[in-house]
Amino acid sequence: MIASLLIANRGEIACRIIRTARGMGIRTVAVYSDADAKALHVRQADEAVHIGPSPARESYLVGDRIIAAAKATGAEAIHPGYGFLSENADFAQAVIDAGLIWVGPNPDSIRAMGLKDAAKARMIAAGVPVTPGYLGEDQSPERLRAEADAIGYPVLIKAVAGGGGKGMRRVDAAEAFDEMLQSCQREAASSFGDDRVLIEKYILSPRHIEVQVFGDTHGNVVHLFERDCSLQRRHQKVIEEAPAPGMDEGTREAICAAAVRAAQAVDYVGAGTIEFIADASEGLRADRIWFMEMNTRLQVEHPVTEEITGVDLVEWQLRVASGEPLPKRQDELSIDGWAIEARLYAEDPAKGFLPSVGALTHFNLSTAWRTNGRIETGVVEGDAISPFYDPMIAKLIVKASDRDGARTGLRKTCTNVRCWPVTTNAAFLAALLDDPDVASGAVDTGLIARKIDDLLPDERPSDDALQAVAMMIVDETFGGKPRDIRTTYLGRDPIRLDGLAGLRVNSDRKPTLVTFTDGTTTYDVTFREPSVSTLPWVETVPGGFLVDDEGRSFVLKHARAEPGSSLAAAADGAILAPMPGRVTAVEVTAGQSVTKGQKLVTLEAMKMEHGLTAPFDGIVAELDAEVEQQVGEGRMLVRVERVEA
Repeated sequence: MIASLLIANRGEIACRIIRTARGMGIRTVAVYSDADAKALHVRQADEAVHIGPSPARESYLVGDRIIAAAKATGAEAIHPGYGFLSENADFAQAVIDAGLIWVGPNPDSIRAMGLKDAAKARMIAAGVPVTPGYLGEDQSPERLRAEADAIGYPVLIKAVAGGGGKGMRRVDAAEAFDEMLQSCQREAASSFGDDRVLIEKYILSPRHIEVQVFGDTHGNVVHLFERDCSLQRRHQKVIEEAPAPGMDEGTREAICAAAVRAAQAVDYVGAGTIEFIADASEGLRADRIWFMEMNTRLQVEHPVTEEITGVDLVEWQLRVASGEPLPKRQDELSIDGWAIEARLYAEDPAKGFLPSVGALTHFNLSTAWRTNGRIETGVVEGDAISPFYDPMIAKLIVKASDRDGARTGLRKTCTNVRCWPVTTNAAFLAALLDDPDVASGAVDTGLIARKIDDLLPDERPSDDALQAVAMMIVDETFGGKPRDIRTTYLGRDPIRLDGLAGLRVNSDRKPTLVTFTDGTTTYDVTFREPSVSTLPWVETVPGGFLVDDEGRSFVLKHARAEPGSSLAAAADGAILAPMPGRVTAVEVTAGQSVTKGQKLVTLEAMKMEHGLTAPFDGIVAELDAEVEQQVGEGRMLVRVERVEA
């Protein structure tokens, strides 16, 4: 058995691997960049090594430094986690050549399945059905456009070396192809160092179904059943579940058997996932499910599989890498219950899902434990969300005996998320889990895009939240001594609320007009004392009152001054960087006429591109942006002067 392990990753997956390794008695070594010097995975590991500056390309993507760290600390093996170098065959080979154990598939398997065009060709040869598309070597824009025209729109442009939803663009019409191709190639080059793409027919009612497979060095390959990852936004998975809703036993047997054959075709060893796309227009049918790609690593969503099978996939990885056979045969694996996972991101759905960075001054996910929940995170209260990496804060997982129990439990967990001043998507996740189609299992990859307006949380606090804060302000105004008030909020255990001076529950106090602000908006609230048992959670913090509001958190204070103005307001035509990032495209020149909604600048932050557009018709009066330029939050990039009709 491996005695010491270096984790070539960061965040929640590094913490996840450390937890299992510690339970197995394996010494762990973390690596970290400048931004992660005080990160949770660094604090949890037995030893930690600095590997470079904050940008991933100067630290977590520098294989030589990671191997050197392993050798310097006496680590026997390297676990890549997911992302970064996890599917880099050259790095895997370098680890092996250095005399270290690579916790993953052999480099030849990564090469065979890592490039999507080669993988599809191999699957065709093995008799595995694949979606119609173009896999050719000619990457000229003219050839790619011609192939897309021949396939018929809509099509999907996908980075050959892509994964994790990066480097993918849907194109609905020929006139949009060139722009989408360029955007996809830029993102592919930035994320994977390879701008080659393939073209696929886009299925109009698609379900994303994937199968967890596992192989060992003794020739055994098993599957651990399927997951449904259809709930996606911009090709990024948002909610995943296992098993897949609507999957009958016959279809399950067919798709899982195909996944095993695919793994066997490349002599696969370790944890891997075979991804399929299903045409769900007539339900899940074996003859309408096609191979998309293989991820030759552990997946972000692996916990839902662990929950329904009782298997620790990281433990299996470490045992297989140590030369042991798979711990279980296929006939010893079965499905028990239902599990659903939600990805908690540091982003603001009400503002176009812009990333949110900064200190986690208040951060609490503890209520997940009260809903049969599981939390996978790489941060705790007091840590910070960096602009250099993926904005996922945590994975929230709930298991129950049936799907509805898991869904409602996860919704409850999402509404209890407390995070401030960093904004999260928790309220959006709760609304998604409440959606009637999601509740019935009628999901597909386009559901979020179709219903986005109904799923976005209101930027205004709810009436209950306003009443709760008003109560605090009224009690401050009336004065009196603090009382010991106990209440139950959304299933929380009774919690003491200190400082509620002069509170009288269900009293006959007359309605009171209270005015307070969140810094940008002023609220006039007529306070009528509600029942304590219905109030959101409120606590006093510097600058006001922090209130939890169905997955959102607000700080409100008694209005005694003029509210501030929004940093990114564009009323005067100033287009400001909404977050720190890198300029990847400048679409205009100074003096150019522009129309409302026209793209001006593209900014890359947290591995995603964000287009900044003109707020109205006008002329570019100022341009202060160049390609490859690093800009800070609030930096003016363009100023548009309005043209009066």
